[in-house]
Amino acid sequence: MSVDLIQALVDSEALRIAPPGEVFWYTSGTVGPYYSRTEFLFGGADAAEDLLAFIDSDSRAADFHQHLGERVSTRLDNDDAFGGVIDALVAAIRSHPGAHDLDCISGGERRDWFFSLPVALRMGLPHLYIYKDGDTFLADGDAVATIDDLNGRRTAHVADLVTEASSYARAWIPAIRGRGGEMLMAANVIDRAQGGMDVISEAGVAAMALLRVDETLFDELRQRQIIDDAQRVVLLDYLGDPKGAMKRFLQANPCFLERALASDDARTVERARLLVDEDVYGLR
Repeated sequence: MSVDLIQALVDSEALRIAPPGEVFWYTSGTVGPYYSRTEFLFGGADAAEDLLAFIDSDSRAADFHQHLGERVSTRLDNDDAFGGVIDALVAAIRSHPGAHDLDCISGGERRDWFFSLPVALRMGLPHLYIYKDGDTFLADGDAVATIDDLNGRRTAHVADLVTEASSYARAWIPAIRGRGGEMLMAANVIDRAQGGMDVISEAGVAAMALLRVDETLFDELRQRQIIDDAQRVVLLDYLGDPKGAMKRFLQANPCFLERALASDDARTVERARLLVDEDVYGLR
């Protein structure tokens, strides 16, 4: 089935654009005009958070793959938007010349699994779980086993999001190559246009994404009246110069930081204090 990915992202709040005159706080004490939680495509925030909690608590259990597969299959059967995203990923992978040579679909802990496992199910291929500590488990049907020898096996890695591709460079690609396998391609739902696709390509892996966060997307959001002209200007400024754009925003809107420091929300205060103490944007 086909899917309007932009609308699916907006409806599920997997992509949120800050209201005019506002920006979002990020964990690092920085700010930005949009927020992406691609896993929210899995039925919205509540369903995604529930699945994350399950993964956190059960990812090492003997029946983890079985129960994760059941949850994913139920979502695929009952959520046209999520199913459409998975079908789009499958189509992107199958368009690659090496698709017929694939032995499995891989995904990295944790959010990749929201998408990599259903892609594997749709394509009828084994799923390779890559954990943050470097462990790998191959699930083929109901059989799941740790695997340290991937000699000759070729995989397509599926991920929710690529920013600077640090996880690819640090963990996912080495986990496969270090065991003798080959990552033929990397299929991502969203490319945040911050250099990650180049990092993947330079590592010798074909990189693809269903959607890129760039001027084309912002123009489409404006055309659909999801954002206004002022929001589009901030988004474009951030796209070209993230740090400089947010420095200019904070200088033009001093009340934003003042309100954050006086907020009743402890997390907001903590992030605002971090921004001030670290002088992230050179405001002193």
